Amino acid sequence: MTLTVVGSINIDHVIRLTQFPRPGETLTGHDYQIVPGGKGANQAVAAARAGASTRFIACVGDDALAQSLVAGFAADGINTQAIASISQVNTGVALIQVNSDGENTIALAAGANAYLTPEQLAANCEGLACKQLLLQLEIPLATNIAAASQAKAQGARVILNPAPAQALPEALLSLVDVITPNETEAEQLTGIVVSDDKGAAQAAAALHKKGIATVIITLGARGVWLSEHGKAGQLISGFNVKAIDTTAAGDTFNGALLAALQEQLPLLRAIQFAQAAAALSVTAQGAQTSIPYQADIQAFLDTHVCRSPHNGHH
Repeated sequence: MTLTVVGSINIDHVIRLTQFPRPGETLTGHDYQIVPGGKGANQAVAAARAGASTRFIACVGDDALAQSLVAGFAADGINTQAIASISQVNTGVALIQVNSDGENTIALAAGANAYLTPEQLAANCEGLACKQLLLQLEIPLATNIAAASQAKAQGARVILNPAPAQALPEALLSLVDVITPNETEAEQLTGIVVSDDKGAAQAAAALHKKGIATVIITLGARGVWLSEHGKAGQLISGFNVKAIDTTAAGDTFNGALLAALQEQLPLLRAIQFAQAAAALSVTAQGAQTSIPYQADIQAFLDTHVCRSPHNGHH
């Protein structure tokens, strides 16, 4: 029951500030850290820590930190055989500013992630014989399309976290079984503003029209909008926690969701498990440093009752 994640690896440079600097302004921050990140890596780590048997197809550069990143993934139990080292290139980099409200701004340099091409993927095609394939958008689009079509041909369920937000071709969307956008990404894909349940339902309907059976729109503190093709959508309320740093919350949600689905949990329970993982992640700093383990997620679920799920009619 393997999960394969095809995606990005970044080195995150994180600095905390009271507020974001305006153009031309210099502000002194604090708590500068270098931590492993990248959407693909975060999601692979989240899935593995939440109990999933996980394989990761990705690229790192030949810089000083690259091998320690790969060793870190292996320590989390991830199969790292398909992580390629690209010579004369840097590992991907993210420059992240976090303000006192826990919000962040991120600037990315793709580095080795740009070398995760369909040709590079073809060298690891056995990795696409999986039960579930998880994709994001920090690698070339052509690679996502190639991975999705190959995995789908072998009977895998294809899950796309369409982040960072960008327009996507039908060639990719038509291969997706489950899509997990946030409000911004859902609007980018459908042109529909997702500010309330009605908007979420309309955006979900537009995504179903593109052939996607299951739409899970993450709404931050409000919870998650779940829409399965042919059924009424519903808001699944999340957990109230004090957010310190929201970096990787969405990635944690996606990885934990797939871990729960790998355990054959029903979708509603899998989403609540993933919400608990994401809630835990925002109470700690950093990307992979904040991703919780299965036992912690279960303990959190045992002590926190989800605000009751209710249908989106109010």
